[in-house]
Amino acid sequence: MIKLIASDLDGTLLQNGAQELDPIIFDQIRTLKENGIHFAAASGRQYPNLRRLFAPVQDDISYIAENGSLCVHDGKVLSRGLIPRDLGNRIVDAIHQCSGCECIISGEKVCYSDSVNEEFRYHMLHVMKNDMKFVDSIDEIQEPYLKIAVCNFNGTKDCLAYFQKLFSSEIKVVTSGNIWVDFIAPDANKGTALHTLLDYLHILPEECVAFGDQYNDVEMLQLAGISYAMSSAAPGISFYSTYVTDSVSDVLDDIISSTSI
Repeated sequence: MIKLIASDLDGTLLQNGAQELDPIIFDQIRTLKENGIHFAAASGRQYPNLRRLFAPVQDDISYIAENGSLCVHDGKVLSRGLIPRDLGNRIVDAIHQCSGCECIISGEKVCYSDSVNEEFRYHMLHVMKNDMKFVDSIDEIQEPYLKIAVCNFNGTKDCLAYFQKLFSSEIKVVTSGNIWVDFIAPDANKGTALHTLLDYLHILPEECVAFGDQYNDVEMLQLAGISYAMSSAAPGISFYSTYVTDSVSDVLDDIISSTSI
């Protein structure tokens, strides 16, 4: 019996660069809840951003934010993943040396950046609609680093290989969308955060369904009893999933139909 559904956002629930959810998902989440199935948003995005996206049902779902570095249920933080400050500073220095790359550092409620690139600033504030604080230097950041992310508007292929070569022995470096590379806190990922949430709710992994499209989703897809890779997923992601789908909404409709009989 399915008791929880966890879904990635960008490239999964949000297709073709969309920044707003199809309102049908809110009705589906309400119906799932009526049938005893809980929903969790699992994303590389920050927690306030996710609450905004799911505004009509924001208090009815759980959140796995920052690629698993923050897990929140009913407003309670169940787990945090932190990047050691020294490692984080070395990563930021390397990002500054990489042409075309801009950097954000995630705190719990705000993302920081020392970028002066106006296109990037506009993207973060008005496209992603993140809660941002722009600083002159990362030395101004007082709170722990939950996640570090790189944005490259030209794509991730070259910079991903560059950062993996430099840091893969110390931290997980993965794609998180077509223009994002994420550095995920040691021992944190969507799978570990989902496991924490399942334990808290007394739900077994085999009672969970998960959706994803990138390598930051792999652990979550592997943990869930049933998992779906998007047909537009990064090459190789379907290897880690049970099925492939074009639409999360279509699968949710099938789940609702089967549980309502």
